[in-house]
Amino acid sequence: MTEAVRLRLDVAYDGTEFSGWARQPALRTVEETIAAALGTALRLPDVPMLTVAGRTDAGVHATGQVAHVDVPEPSELERLPRRLSGLLPADVVVRRVTVAAPGFDARFSATGRRYRYRVTDLPPDPLRRKDTVAWPRPLDAPAMDEAAAGLLGEHDFAAYCRPREGATTIRTLRRLRVEREPDGVVVATVEADAFCHNQVRAMMGALLAVGEGRRPTSWPAEVLRAGVRDSAVTVAPPHGLTLVHVDYPPADQFAAQAAQTRQLRRPSGNEGGVHRREN
Repeated sequence: MTEAVRLRLDVAYDGTEFSGWARQPALRTVEETIAAALGTALRLPDVPMLTVAGRTDAGVHATGQVAHVDVPEPSELERLPRRLSGLLPADVVVRRVTVAAPGFDARFSATGRRYRYRVTDLPPDPLRRKDTVAWPRPLDAPAMDEAAAGLLGEHDFAAYCRPREGATTIRTLRRLRVEREPDGVVVATVEADAFCHNQVRAMMGALLAVGEGRRPTSWPAEVLRAGVRDSAVTVAPPHGLTLVHVDYPPADQFAAQAAQTRQLRRPSGNEGGVHRREN
């Protein structure tokens, strides 16, 4: 019997035609597409189960997604990415396949995720229409960046999350910068230990309201402090969002980090209570 091995997959995809990462009945998803290709490439009797660092929504892209899968050890691991490239559609690629270090878990060993959101208030580049939102009104990028600073740190982001039963909305937002790049595109870079459902797009919706002058720079932080979902916050379109990187500790800390992430934790701020962390 072939010994099982955990493989790390480094993945990129254009999310336009996918109904998100997570497998769903009768829908085209990234997880199902990759799992089916792996099953064929490795001649598995059943479609394997994948664990991912960040479950992206429908229409969201990734250039730095990470997943793991437990399968019988392939006889020619170095040839697996090429085999997969012949089985996968053009909008998803497994860039690298490696044997994971002991204790590695794509989701729970991760210490952070980084996304970028692209939006333009100029005539849009037709070659970037799938990953850049065309905004109909002028945007004040410095005002958006000033407003973003009020969201940094560890908070209960319930005002910016779609609630899920039993899941905490407490997150540590490490970076949120909004800059206008030389080509005129406004790009937000967002980093946190983890994100809850819709969090990045909801925060962007609040910042866009500031950028077009409908709200003051203090407003996103006021919404955060209120602690409840505000109907005035519009969730920004998904196609401007791309997962670009997942952070992990040194390999000898994978297992400890995974165990820590799974534990119940008490937030360090004033929120109170015990919460289960969700990545």
